[in-house]
Amino acid sequence: LLAEVNGHSLGTDAQSREPLRGDLQNFLGGETLLHQLDDLTKVNPVTLETVLRCLQARYMTDTFYTNAGCALVALNPFKPVPQLYSPELMREYHAAPQPQKLKPHIFTVGEQTYRNVKSLIEPVNQSIVVSGESGAGKTWTSRCLMKFYAVVASSSTSWESHQVAERIEQRILNSNPVMEAFGNACTLRNNNSSRFGKFIQLQLNGPRAQQMTGAAVQTYLLEKTRVACQTSSERNFHIFYQICKGASADERLQWHLPEGAAFSWLPNPEWTLEEDCFEVTREAMLHLGIDTPTQNNIFKVLAGLLHLGNMQFADSEDEAQPCQLMDCAKWSVKTLASLLQLPRDTLLETLRIRTIKAGRQQQVFRKPCSRAECDTRRDCLAKLVYARLFDWLVSVINSSICADPNAWTTFIGLLDVYGFESFPNNSLEQLCINYANEKLQQHFVAHFLRAQQEEYAVEGLEWSFVNYQDNQSCLDLIEGSPISICSLLNEECRLNRPSSAAQLQTRIESVLAGRPCLGQNKLSREPSFIVVHYAGPVCYHTAGLVEKNKDPVPPELTRLLQQSQDPLLKVLFPTNPKENSQEESSGQSRAPVLTVVSKFKASLEQLLQVLQSTTPHYIRCIKPNSHGQAQTFIREEVLSQLEACGLVETIHISAAGFPIRVSHQNFVDRYELLRRLRLRASSGLHSPSHAKGHSKGPPPAKEATLQSLLQDILHTLPILTRAAATLGEPVEARPAPVRCGRTKVFMSDSTLELLECGRAQVLEQCARCIQDGWRRYLHHKQERQRRAAVLIQAATRSWLTRKHIQRLHTAATIIKRTWQKWRIRMASLASEELDGAEEQHLSQDPRSLSSTPLPLVQNRLLGAIIRLWPLGLVLANSAMGVRGFQRKLVVRACLQLPSGGPSSYAVQTAQHDQAGITSIRALPQGTIKFHCRKSPLRHADICPQPSPCSVTGFNQILLERHRLIQV
Repeated sequence: LLAEVNGHSLGTDAQSREPLRGDLQNFLGGETLLHQLDDLTKVNPVTLETVLRCLQARYMTDTFYTNAGCALVALNPFKPVPQLYSPELMREYHAAPQPQKLKPHIFTVGEQTYRNVKSLIEPVNQSIVVSGESGAGKTWTSRCLMKFYAVVASSSTSWESHQVAERIEQRILNSNPVMEAFGNACTLRNNNSSRFGKFIQLQLNGPRAQQMTGAAVQTYLLEKTRVACQTSSERNFHIFYQICKGASADERLQWHLPEGAAFSWLPNPEWTLEEDCFEVTREAMLHLGIDTPTQNNIFKVLAGLLHLGNMQFADSEDEAQPCQLMDCAKWSVKTLASLLQLPRDTLLETLRIRTIKAGRQQQVFRKPCSRAECDTRRDCLAKLVYARLFDWLVSVINSSICADPNAWTTFIGLLDVYGFESFPNNSLEQLCINYANEKLQQHFVAHFLRAQQEEYAVEGLEWSFVNYQDNQSCLDLIEGSPISICSLLNEECRLNRPSSAAQLQTRIESVLAGRPCLGQNKLSREPSFIVVHYAGPVCYHTAGLVEKNKDPVPPELTRLLQQSQDPLLKVLFPTNPKENSQEESSGQSRAPVLTVVSKFKASLEQLLQVLQSTTPHYIRCIKPNSHGQAQTFIREEVLSQLEACGLVETIHISAAGFPIRVSHQNFVDRYELLRRLRLRASSGLHSPSHAKGHSKGPPPAKEATLQSLLQDILHTLPILTRAAATLGEPVEARPAPVRCGRTKVFMSDSTLELLECGRAQVLEQCARCIQDGWRRYLHHKQERQRRAAVLIQAATRSWLTRKHIQRLHTAATIIKRTWQKWRIRMASLASEELDGAEEQHLSQDPRSLSSTPLPLVQNRLLGAIIRLWPLGLVLANSAMGVRGFQRKLVVRACLQLPSGGPSSYAVQTAQHDQAGITSIRALPQGTIKFHCRKSPLRHADICPQPSPCSVTGFNQILLERHRLIQV
């Protein structure tokens, strides 16, 4: 069965064995349930055939993500699936307690990296390596991951910092359309193929907040030759088509891009792609800080490059004369000189005449170039301008989104590189691209497959090794020392001689003969060699390899661009005297120029150093078919990709191995509290003394103590398994697999989940105990405070009541004493007045009383009686005091009535000039109204004995004063 699958034999023999295969599959796992398996390690048995069937079943049910051990397999749906990448789904994966229990998704990988870098114990930088063939969906995956981090890392405490975070995240997201417009193109395999590699470093601040503060972009090997060279079924970079299709009428006049103009470097302009949206690119550039005038300057330079491509040269009849321009190219030269603000004559002279320095005195010779050399210099000028422009855009993006070094502590890296490529005609670009993929595959093998099995052997674990595909021999062929393909190419560049394609092929085959990954293509008519990569053999043509590796830039081209008056070209090509002196010195010493292969190799080594310092995560993008059609799964193409990336070996090792490894000390520090479960199970009671004694960590210097603690912790696994079974969770009957090595504990994901559940259970119980004690303490404290408050309130109220009663008692005493004094005084005054009235009545006639002046003492007494006449009424009606006849005398004395009969009474009138009432005895003539007003005292109207008088107590009698009338 395996031989047939590996040999891609799906003929009659396979069809005859189809019923047997179906029975075996149904017996092992059930083919109808393959689409429900979200992890390829659960496929039984793990073979290319079963993995292929599982992926196909899930793809046909629109399930595009599947776990494969340590990696995630992503199938390109080739159709828009909005609900699969919505912000709501991002927040769901971010808020999930255990995202790994949800359906496999790229958000699971993103959330895992975010939680790892947010760990408060030991935050480690994370990296995500997105690999796959061209057209498998790597760029889309990286774009969705950036959106995910922008959503989950945007929470902030203050409104101002939230606005700053949103601005940074928007700039990071806006870097994607700009980079794709200037660095992506339509190829044979993908409409949006990245023609450069990029490593995006998402910078996060602090171990607690982990908010995105900035980012940095590093690029690798831009395929700048695409500016001047495209195959018939491919296109140039997207930006050229965007400016030709999206420019307005005024911009077309400004950039000299008339409607329907034909450009030789703009093939297949009639194709309509989703990436040809000019407004999206312009808006993203605005958000990155590139204003409209600068944008117009950029597009004007790009339009100039299109006109540069229309410059065609004709062979000169005389070799001593430079090549002539074709008639159709004269307008293009004039337009190019106007757009780039270059002198037209100097431009033509630089493209058609070569300057040579020879001799000891460095004499300058001018030699006309041939037609091929003119075309080469023209293409070199275009590649030079576009490469400088692309690097300048990357620097602008970094200056816009990069944070200060003190503002971030950790980062998450997203690596999106070009996928493995094999075209009918492969040159230096494909060699470098496939070389980068070999390095990444070797990093994956070294990090996971090889390192894992070697660590098992070092730790003393019983392990049956799994054979995996190692690509080290292919890397030795490409970059090995002392002799490899790269070293031979660099040596050809140092020889400074015309290179022959056949000679280079012969040298490679002779020097590197016997290498297992080097092959020969005897059927090819052109000189070439074959390299057997991990993804398959690729045939490389030797023609042009050395020249592309040199990447020569004539110094007169650089000097020409330095003469430009264009503001952007002045920035891209600054005039620096030091550079000129260095060029002259380097020309005199004939020092070797740094080649493309050497620079690319150095950048890859730097990238791998960054990846090795992080915790890597892998996403394998698979292309279901090469036609970009939805719901189409071509098994042969997918099978070749599975074989190339070594996915089956990865699944084997992940299923049989232990991906989780923790040192003994860290394991004990984290899971020692699980011993409470064993103590509780053995004793049946939870002893506080035991819990307190085992809450401390073990002595770090005691290895025997560590081993005993490890064994105690591992013995709790059966208890945890039974507890999980009682809760209804699906667990295996046997204990979870775990191994103790010499320095580390190895376990599977299920074991780690079981331990974490038990730890969470113990922590919950401890938290409940702490909460119970704390609540009990708070209850007792509140009860004591309540009792104290009641006592304080009672004492305060008692004191206030006593003080109030004392004040009332004092006031009553004073009133009583004052009242007694006034009562006695009034009684004495009344008695004296009655005595004096009787004497006057006996000695005088009543009619003469009003005219006889009174003595001074009597006037004083009379004034007191007038002021205090209400008290006389009270005394007359009171229960105590005078009685009977004496009471009547008191009334008469108060009113100053004569002692005769009623008929003999005479009322003394007041004087006409006297206002008011002067005496209570002299009643005014006219009508007198009495008004009774209630006393403010509470019991003033209450008398112990009923009184016949209608006026009682302290009621005040008011006399309404009118004009007195004489009777």
